[in-house]
Amino acid sequence: MNKQAVLSLSGGMDSSTLLLHLLAEGYDVTALSFDYGQKHRVELERAQELVEYLNSKVQNIKYQIIKLDGLSTLLNSALVEGGNEVPEGHYAEENMKDTVVPNRNKIFSSIIQAVALSIANEKNTEVHIAMGIHAGDHSIYPDCRQEFRDIDYEAFIAGNWDAHLVKYYTPYLLGDKFDILKDGEVCCEKLGLNFDEVYRRTNTSYKPLKLKVYYHLDNGDIEEYEDWFSDYKSASSVERVEAFMKLGRKDPVSYADEFGPVTWEFVTTYVQEVLNDHQEKK
Repeated sequence: MNKQAVLSLSGGMDSSTLLLHLLAEGYDVTALSFDYGQKHRVELERAQELVEYLNSKVQNIKYQIIKLDGLSTLLNSALVEGGNEVPEGHYAEENMKDTVVPNRNKIFSSIIQAVALSIANEKNTEVHIAMGIHAGDHSIYPDCRQEFRDIDYEAFIAGNWDAHLVKYYTPYLLGDKFDILKDGEVCCEKLGLNFDEVYRRTNTSYKPLKLKVYYHLDNGDIEEYEDWFSDYKSASSVERVEAFMKLGRKDPVSYADEFGPVTWEFVTTYVQEVLNDHQEKK
């Protein structure tokens, strides 16, 4: 029997890379995404697209979206529908705390723990709960810190029979987004996957834009459709772009602002200015 893992798959770069990591390490993966009324719900579409792509190339991943209907209207966060405007700037700035969703990881954790323990009991084997949390999250999101994970795990152990069969697996806890992306590059090579095809099927933007796209057909006609673009100003996007810049690769997702699509060169120039400005403030 292969090793078993349950993954919280947001559709973002971190958890998507962790999915690659688990497959490269020989795990059978049950991936769960959560629809909690987030503004950037396109991440769920990307997660579905990535799972379908990987299932066609690598192995069968069991995937399910958990709908938490009605929750968003009760939450105070800039990330959920009806919340304040998502802030822009560097990801270490104080205003990024507006993107905290109260108790989000605890809500997700309880469901993931229940699924992992169910698999452990059914298959009589150890199951790893995999999470893509990393050091860049620690200053803004307390529920991404090891202290929270330890206390949460103690409560899980105390409240369930045979819970010792479930362990946490957080390989990126001490790294940053650049470390995660480097691992993704290695995993793509190990799995025989196209790096750009993988990361094109991810979303890190907290302020995605849906724009009309015009495609010129060979017969001279113009086909019109709508497509999602990432923003480049929200903190999550700045952090992602910085990682790609350090890796020396062009991000395969498309970027835009309120005026329309922008080039990768435009995006990197803007992000470098944000990084320089933050460095001067330190």
